Amino acid sequence: MTSASSCSRPSSSPFSPPSSILIIGSGVFGLGTALALARRDAFAQCSITVVDRSDPSQSGAFPSPDAASVDTSRIIRADYADPAYAALADEAQVEWRKQGKPTDLGAEGRYNEAGLLLVGDAAPPAPAAGPAGEGLKPKLTGMDYARMSWANVLSLASKDPELAARVRELPNPDAIRDALGTGGSSGSWGYINNNSGWANAAASMAWLLGQVRRTGRVNFVAGTVVSLEHSENTVTGAKLDDGRVLSADLVMVAAGAWTGGLVDLGGQAVATGQVLGYLDLTEAEQEKLAKMPVILNLSTGLFIIPPKDRVLKIARHAYGYINPVTLGSAPLPLSPESPRTEASVSVSLPRTSVTDPSLSIPAEGAADLRCALREMIPWPELYDRPFSKTRLCWYSDTATADFLIDYHPNWKSLFVATGDSGHAFKFLPVIGEKITDCIMRNCPPEFKDKWNWKSTTPARSGTTVFTEDGSRGGMPGLVLADELAKAEAVVPATA
Repeated sequence: MTSASSCSRPSSSPFSPPSSILIIGSGVFGLGTALALARRDAFAQCSITVVDRSDPSQSGAFPSPDAASVDTSRIIRADYADPAYAALADEAQVEWRKQGKPTDLGAEGRYNEAGLLLVGDAAPPAPAAGPAGEGLKPKLTGMDYARMSWANVLSLASKDPELAARVRELPNPDAIRDALGTGGSSGSWGYINNNSGWANAAASMAWLLGQVRRTGRVNFVAGTVVSLEHSENTVTGAKLDDGRVLSADLVMVAAGAWTGGLVDLGGQAVATGQVLGYLDLTEAEQEKLAKMPVILNLSTGLFIIPPKDRVLKIARHAYGYINPVTLGSAPLPLSPESPRTEASVSVSLPRTSVTDPSLSIPAEGAADLRCALREMIPWPELYDRPFSKTRLCWYSDTATADFLIDYHPNWKSLFVATGDSGHAFKFLPVIGEKITDCIMRNCPPEFKDKWNWKSTTPARSGTTVFTEDGSRGGMPGLVLADELAKAEAVVPATA
């Protein structure tokens, strides 16, 4: 079965807004779209509902603590090898930098422009075992990505001499060490972009929720969606685990790494778990790291974000772990004509400490985080300090690291927004508007071929996806249960 994209092929008739929209998921994609819809005149008569397993009326429960959009920090950068994403991130950074009023996105510590040190290793990593697939970009190394990003950042900064002066090449490990300022280094070449930084993710999501609430236009429902309702070839709503059914003229699935449990994505995206570790610091240690930039090695995927409130975050942007789960009922099939099956199906879905409090990160991942710490901040007093907590952060990965934002080609009234690929958060102030453009069948031209629904076949549905954009570390194809079984992980993973 081959499907043409709805987003990349605009309708010949004028867009007619639905009378009701149901958004499943309240992460950056879902909540950002709800805000854009509520503000856009075309949807003035449209009822907008957001359903999520977390309850926004409960303090500390929204967004869900195991959601990808919630954490102490996220990197905010326009440092991309792809010029389209670099330009979109540059657009978002205009909003992140607004800090004049408490209601501005970047105010009250939500955005910190600490700089980003982007590096790569000279020796290319071993080739990944991932399969070739339709639409795959040429495989890049981390160094390729870093150098292409450097070129794009210089191009963006050229419009403003003040911005250009804040970007500097680091041609060798000694220059990288000097820029990092911790006594450590990483990579053989890189650059520092002092126009980039990091955001407090949880506080930024709270800001976004506040913006949505101020519109007075969005209804929130707390509940876990277990399946999509449909009639013939049209999706009509969603069924919750308590038996309730929510109906709408248009259903948008923006459930992040959980999306594959509701919709067969045809091998286009897979949930992968990424390791994060946190170290408690003393006040004196935090002071020593006060001027440290974010550092990201694109060859290993390892990165460290400057500390806040005496907590240091070490993480790995990697191929990640897959977690095959046997579902009792199959997700919405690729097409209404797809053969019906009562047999159970296996899909990689998140496993988190919310549902499994005893969950630990694998020893393999913990050891890699420890290597990053010793390389980037080589302080003996930190070498063996236990992590205060660890976490598995779940991505919805696509093969090219492009988002999947499009109408489903075979089901009417179904729109899918997923495939964050671990780099969506920085677009928080702008992505909702772009998704709304796609809903109106006016996808930004530079993203039509990137975000569209790719051709799918039933055989591809079970294919494991490996993201090959040059930014991933670790080993492809690791299975979470297998890695956990190899050795006891050091610390429980807590959200």
